[in-house]
Amino acid sequence: MNRLSVGGKCFNKSSARLLSTCNSRLKDYKCKILVVGGGTGGCSIAAKLTAKLGNDSVIIVEPNERHYYQPMFTMIGGGMKTLSQSNYAMKSVLPKGAKWLKDRVCSFDPSVGSVKTTNGSRINYDVLVLALGMELRYDKIPGLQQALDMPNSNVTSIYSPKYVERHFQNLQKFEKGNIVFTFPASPVKCPGAPQKICYITEDYLRRNNKRDNAKIIYNTALPVIFGVKYFADALWKVVKKRDIEVNTTFNLIEVIPDRHIAVFQNVTKPEEKVKTEYAILHAVPPQAPPSVLAECKDLTNDTGFVNVHKDYLQHTRFPNVFAIGDCSSSPNSKTMAAIASQSAVVCNNIISFLNGTNQLIAYDGYASCPLVTGYDRCIMAEFDYDLKPKETFPFAQNVERYSMFLMKRDVMPALYWKLMLNGRWNGPETMRKIFSIVKFNKQN
Repeated sequence: MNRLSVGGKCFNKSSARLLSTCNSRLKDYKCKILVVGGGTGGCSIAAKLTAKLGNDSVIIVEPNERHYYQPMFTMIGGGMKTLSQSNYAMKSVLPKGAKWLKDRVCSFDPSVGSVKTTNGSRINYDVLVLALGMELRYDKIPGLQQALDMPNSNVTSIYSPKYVERHFQNLQKFEKGNIVFTFPASPVKCPGAPQKICYITEDYLRRNNKRDNAKIIYNTALPVIFGVKYFADALWKVVKKRDIEVNTTFNLIEVIPDRHIAVFQNVTKPEEKVKTEYAILHAVPPQAPPSVLAECKDLTNDTGFVNVHKDYLQHTRFPNVFAIGDCSSSPNSKTMAAIASQSAVVCNNIISFLNGTNQLIAYDGYASCPLVTGYDRCIMAEFDYDLKPKETFPFAQNVERYSMFLMKRDVMPALYWKLMLNGRWNGPETMRKIFSIVKFNKQN
């Protein structure tokens, strides 16, 4: 057990060193809405609620100085965008009418409606919104962190701003050998990203006359290439056409950096292990909810995610607690597009709770994954809880299209910075309704 119980509150041992600070009260705050986390979910819901409830009604706790648009990381890894284009100062994207505490929460006490921070403050709230995302756990794979920390390493990962630029640097230096891509045996944010960077890599090599010198291998711990069959069938055609070797149910369990060897285990036959030599290894880290959240069993399920009703995103035990984004237990694909749809639901249901009206609206599990398959192609995957296609545009979206590539590269970043973080984007539902008329007319 890593959990500590102090005065009925939830702590974790990894934050035990912070207890002395937590127990030394610095300042008390009281707010109507407390948002923990200033990422995509936290920023967008804070903007919506500030607009609804007025200035000084929302407090945001977020320790980081920079806000990253993480969906751009695959394009940075392929040399299409730069790291500087992917981030802005946190203070410039958080809503001006909300109070930002540059701090971390070190304990939750949902039974009385308060949290404590590492700087020693206590914050009392009427409503708590958890938007803490997931942690990248490179340390869970022996040898991986060591490999990433080595100078001029040929181990890369587009999941962290610390390593994302390295992938393109390695592509430029590549001469010959195996280029290996992984997908871990854990939930991941943007689950399409591990294969997007694989397709971009293949296209780069082809365009630069290096393809014949490379064997490209995509090893995924999942039993499928993609969870939605409609789009998976199209992706199998892509990998076959482009001679990419795909091995399902193979999970990266160790990296031996001095020998350039990656060790994989068959998750269905644990005794089966394979060692693969690599010229470049792109590793996706196991991911999990932040430990300070996961160890608070009052708030989370057995896997550490905030225990919410999957439709209403409201806590199953504490009705004044909501979750948005990757830390939620809702079984949707963890993408930026999912958060856009969730934000409208969470905002409505919080207002309903505060007004005592119980006029809840439901989230249908909508998520979108723009599967970039090269420097000018993209399959725009959209789907719901039932893993059924939920296409927006009036054409089949299981086809590689240049128009969808432009949507991913140029339109979505602008939409994110200008609309979503300001609380003015709830996903493409309205567009879908308009285009459905076009589809209907085409069929008649």
